[in-house]
Amino acid sequence: MQRWSARLALATAALAVLLPLIFAGSASLVLVLVGLVGMAVTAAAVWWVLTRRGAVRIAAAVLAVAAPATVIGFYDARNLLWVVMVSLGLWAVAVWSGRAAIRSTGFGAIPVTEHQTHAPERPFLIMNPRSGGGKVARFGLKEKAEGLGARVVLLDPDHPTDVAALAREAADAGADLLGVAGGDGTQALVAAVAAERGIPFLVISAGTRNHFALDLGLDREDPSTCLDALADGVELWVDLGFANEHPFVNNASFGAYAAVVQSPAYRDDKVRTTLELLPDLLTRQRGPVLMAQADGIRIPAPQALLVSNNPYRTGDPAGLGRRELLNSGRLGVLGVKVDNAAQAAGLLRGRKAAGLTVRTAREVVVDADRPEIEVGVDGEAMVLSVPVRCRIAQGALRVRVPRTRPGVPAVKPRMDWRRLRKLGAVVGRTAVGGRGF
Repeated sequence: MQRWSARLALATAALAVLLPLIFAGSASLVLVLVGLVGMAVTAAAVWWVLTRRGAVRIAAAVLAVAAPATVIGFYDARNLLWVVMVSLGLWAVAVWSGRAAIRSTGFGAIPVTEHQTHAPERPFLIMNPRSGGGKVARFGLKEKAEGLGARVVLLDPDHPTDVAALAREAADAGADLLGVAGGDGTQALVAAVAAERGIPFLVISAGTRNHFALDLGLDREDPSTCLDALADGVELWVDLGFANEHPFVNNASFGAYAAVVQSPAYRDDKVRTTLELLPDLLTRQRGPVLMAQADGIRIPAPQALLVSNNPYRTGDPAGLGRRELLNSGRLGVLGVKVDNAAQAAGLLRGRKAAGLTVRTAREVVVDADRPEIEVGVDGEAMVLSVPVRCRIAQGALRVRVPRTRPGVPAVKPRMDWRRLRKLGAVVGRTAVGGRGF
């Protein structure tokens, strides 16, 4: 099956290239050039939408729609639209089949170590009744948790509570597990206390997005299943990030996004507030000039910088926003520097783009041309003194999860055509054993 998947990938890839040559002949080069120009113009137009206001922004928005429409019309007028669509479909089949062949060799498979431990005897859980639009009440989380022997404290949204202090008091009183039903920002605060005290932490996916729960392989549709870990669970030892002394389970953002989330109007009207603030932020008329170093390597003047607790996937479009690992001991670093429309179009090159920095590091230091900068820590708006030092504490957090859970979707391996050619030419154990070529 592996051999035939590799052969199917090679055959469909060849057909995807040959089809335009057969039906368009010498015009196939024109098809490719028109498509590339259309994508570049669209990217430039989007840049102008984000960095301009008024009539220019409207005109750019029209161009962003008109450019791809013009490309499609060009193909259709020459009766070649079907050729392009079929060629793209063949290429999609080639990529899908090729990845299936490479995945079948065990390439990229990384087992998650589960640690067997006794069930907690005195679990303590903090629940935000408004989180996720009221998931705590909708799924009966308090009642189920108490039925499993947990002590539950419901937060009063009208009276802000220091959840870290609350967690420390519970640990001092003998709690042997701390847990949170709430957003990632609250999760991080309590997780830091659990790591500090060396006791397990329970994630209950009752927030709006629950990115940390997603990367732990938990069920985000039914947060009540997370409570099964109280009776039948295992531990995953994962990393915890810090921006200065502020913990984060997902990421710390600097630059444009961090400045936008500081606005009081952002919570009520995200799109309008973002479009209003971005022109000044992206053209450097407002906000700090950032200077960053990742393990000593300079990242000059990025308009946006994201430092994550373990790197996010970048080679798999369907997996963007997910992390394959939470225990690599490395921070993910993503920096964007775009000063004009041409550089915006250059981002289409992906990781090879001049304005894009993608790397990992043990420590990231962010400085600026002012004493304090705006930072988004797990989506929570903060203002921190510079330099901001981001670090990672490897394996510091013991997360208790249900033994049975959906799990993290497997990463899609990168396409390696040389590897596919060899897989298509061999069979059985030879293909599986050839992981070194």
